[in-house]
Amino acid sequence: MAGEELLGALAPVLGAREAAPVTGPRSWWGGPLDVEGLALGAVQAAATALSCWREAIGLPGTVTVRSEAVAAAFDSYGLLRVDGAALTAFAPLSGFFRATDGWVRTHANYPHHAAALRSALGLTNPAGHARDAVAAAIGERSATEIEDAVVASGGVAAAVRTPAQWRASDPGRHANLAPWIGWSLTKGEPLPVTPGALPLAGVRVLDLTRVIAGPTATRVLGALGADVLRIDPPHRPEDHGTHLDTGWSKRSALADLRVPEQGAAVRALIDQADVVVMGYRGGALAPFGLAPEVLLERRPDLIIATLDAWGRTGPWAARRGFDSIVQAACGIAWQYRQPDDSPGALPVQALDHATGYGIVAAVLALLTRRAERGGGGHAHLSLARTAAELQPWAEPPSTTVIDPSSDLREVSTVHGLLRTARPPLDLDGAALEHCTPPQRYGTASLAFS
Repeated sequence: MAGEELLGALAPVLGAREAAPVTGPRSWWGGPLDVEGLALGAVQAAATALSCWREAIGLPGTVTVRSEAVAAAFDSYGLLRVDGAALTAFAPLSGFFRATDGWVRTHANYPHHAAALRSALGLTNPAGHARDAVAAAIGERSATEIEDAVVASGGVAAAVRTPAQWRASDPGRHANLAPWIGWSLTKGEPLPVTPGALPLAGVRVLDLTRVIAGPTATRVLGALGADVLRIDPPHRPEDHGTHLDTGWSKRSALADLRVPEQGAAVRALIDQADVVVMGYRGGALAPFGLAPEVLLERRPDLIIATLDAWGRTGPWAARRGFDSIVQAACGIAWQYRQPDDSPGALPVQALDHATGYGIVAAVLALLTRRAERGGGGHAHLSLARTAAELQPWAEPPSTTVIDPSSDLREVSTVHGLLRTARPPLDLDGAALEHCTPPQRYGTASLAFS
């Protein structure tokens, strides 16, 4: 199944370990690819790494995965309700558009990306250009021409390719050849850990991530008891709905790395952190002294996890990207094409979520190694490499209808009554729960608890 080899990605750090048990239906979404296998494999890798961590710190017990909880967690945004109302996932200028020779997918959920898209298309009046104007402009040019123009303007778009076209391309070859988790390890002395009420109690996590994949990872780390502080740039605020979906079990602060005093404050937090998770495009944080190799040279015991869209090597290493854009570029949108031959999409943002649980697994594996043998390290994942785990596998023969209601929670918050999915891990037979609801965005101080 898709995802069956993901556990092996932990072997360079943890060695051979017994996999955490998974129960429940094997398939439920249907479609041409084994999305369920990818989801189950990624969460199972996280659960197995959590079992190793608990053993290392003297907290014996069982960690199990229920497929019903995985189904709910991977559709967390779709199941999210705010005072009973669902949220819209994509802005009007995000989506598929027909070009002269195929299709293009755009991502314009953030205002600066929408502005870059309009600029690339020569549409200079934001108020006068709705989706039909963008469609008309894209319809006059080829798909790759639109892709190149939008990327050159600082926007996000991808021509819809077939799987064969992606595999034959330079960025596709680089993404597919990389391991699911790339490791860079340092040496040091074992670091004793005092167990707490939750597995990650006392672990400090600095969250420098955006959108879904990275924030999903840190949301789970927070539910496991870590002190998670997410920092966003004030000039690039997170989408409100995404904050409500991924802001659980963490605090939210703002800092502009371009301002020397604020950049220094963030670097001081890194000196206090056990874990740093970074989810910006390749090289974006290096000018601020936050390149993983620089941080590990100063702090060899630090644990760093990074993720991006396209991987660390190849011509697209520094390119912006999102789950939907990677699906378009690597052939998934073509595989999910509709009866009218227009492109389609996975039933959930599975590349984001599976990569997020890969980050959870990597962080827990590195924490276990540091406690048992010493040393820190850097783990890297990419959405495009996660897609490569999914694509070789066909749909399972049958599907089962899953009711996610038992894995949803309703919580009164400062944002209203939120219905959310819980983390898909059971500890000693009890469901893991979020520690705290999302706080008001950007209101926390630049300090760990």
